Amino acid sequence: MNHITKLNALELAACLHGSELTITETLDAYYAAIEASELNCYITLCKEQAYAQAAEIQQRLDAGDIRSALAGVPIAVKDNICTRDIRTTCASKMLEHFIPPYDATVIEKIQHADMVILGKTNMDEFSMGGTSESSFFGAVKHPRHPDYAPGGSSGGSAAALVAHEAPLALGSDTGGSVRQPASHCGVFGLKPTYGSISRYGLIAYASSMDQIGPMARTAQDCAALFDIISGKDNRDSTSMEYPEKPAQKIQGLRIGIPAEFFAGNLRPDIANAVLALNERLIILGAAAKEFSLPIMNYAAPAYYALASAEASSSLARFDGIKYGHSSESATNLSETYVKSRSEGFGPLVKRRVMLGNLVLSAGNYDTYYKKALHARRLIREAFDAAFQRFDIILTPVAPTTAPKLGEIFDPPNAFQSDAFTCPASVAGLPAISIPCGEDTNGFPIGAQLIGRPFEEATLIGVGGCIN
Repeated sequence: MNHITKLNALELAACLHGSELTITETLDAYYAAIEASELNCYITLCKEQAYAQAAEIQQRLDAGDIRSALAGVPIAVKDNICTRDIRTTCASKMLEHFIPPYDATVIEKIQHADMVILGKTNMDEFSMGGTSESSFFGAVKHPRHPDYAPGGSSGGSAAALVAHEAPLALGSDTGGSVRQPASHCGVFGLKPTYGSISRYGLIAYASSMDQIGPMARTAQDCAALFDIISGKDNRDSTSMEYPEKPAQKIQGLRIGIPAEFFAGNLRPDIANAVLALNERLIILGAAAKEFSLPIMNYAAPAYYALASAEASSSLARFDGIKYGHSSESATNLSETYVKSRSEGFGPLVKRRVMLGNLVLSAGNYDTYYKKALHARRLIREAFDAAFQRFDIILTPVAPTTAPKLGEIFDPPNAFQSDAFTCPASVAGLPAISIPCGEDTNGFPIGAQLIGRPFEEATLIGVGGCIN
């Protein structure tokens, strides 16, 4: 059955639609792989629901009713995306037993496309972290090097793809949580334009930047999944009609290489791998030029101020009364609030909430929060100016390859690891991580392509041409 899990998503779909495989055989293969794994990619498996779905979808496939290019294909879903009657924990003790009464819009869309949910993948608690170590359910391990982290916060989704425990996955990206684990594990990860995919049913971290994104082993699979989940949703006022923009050809493509992204603590072998990819694009007909984007040095500080402020507001709802963990030792209302939140949240989440409260406090609001908003506007304007000259911007995804477990759990190192992915998040732009090589120890290296709003097709198309 191993040959089934080695198929990419569109290859698998072709076998299912051509009656070479059944969905049940496919699920059997994937669940065998998951249950034999020690990587801790999943928090909850959906076996009962998956096999029930498989029977219904198989009948339609057998009758020639193929509802999408990915009909019948299993998918892994990050555990901060609500699934009706299936536990959704955000990898936190606070939501250890939470079972949503509704589906997120993206779940409705993949079900309408006749895709099958394998399970809910492990992650950093409430998406706060870059290694997938802060999970209440234990750290995710790198699929090639188990002593190392796969990146985060969508680490379970990325690791599951490489370990052949899923052919496709959904992640979420606030400051790099799809792109960074995709880079560390060697898969494709797309953070789409803000508003291109509904956030309804995505449990919030920082709502002005949160986006659900597709993750896959090939660019073509990533594009097929993006086509299914994108589009306006009336339940999310920030979502927009997705304007179809044809992919620009590589011939004549103008690539900008910002000098600031190739300085500082970036490892030379990573810079060389990204620049080698640029040379391949030039051979294919692109033109590239280095330029300066100095405002990007303020993106990470602005991101942390804004994201922490929004997180402190978003997580205020988890009070131990309406839902979420409720302390059994509390004797009055005040103790219920304090003890439930103290017991329910992990240390990294508490740190972000406290930082957010500090940023929003009366004495610091102008000093930090308003300045961060001003920096966000300047960053957007700098990107707008850059895209007058270039069609895409090429950067590294992270300054290092996958870290050893426990190595960058502290805030200063985590801050540095987010510096290359934060700018696109702050500006709301689409960005994709594409594999571009390995270091001498066999760890994957990812390159980031940043594009204009709603030009995901160009980013994915470039990724598909060079892999």
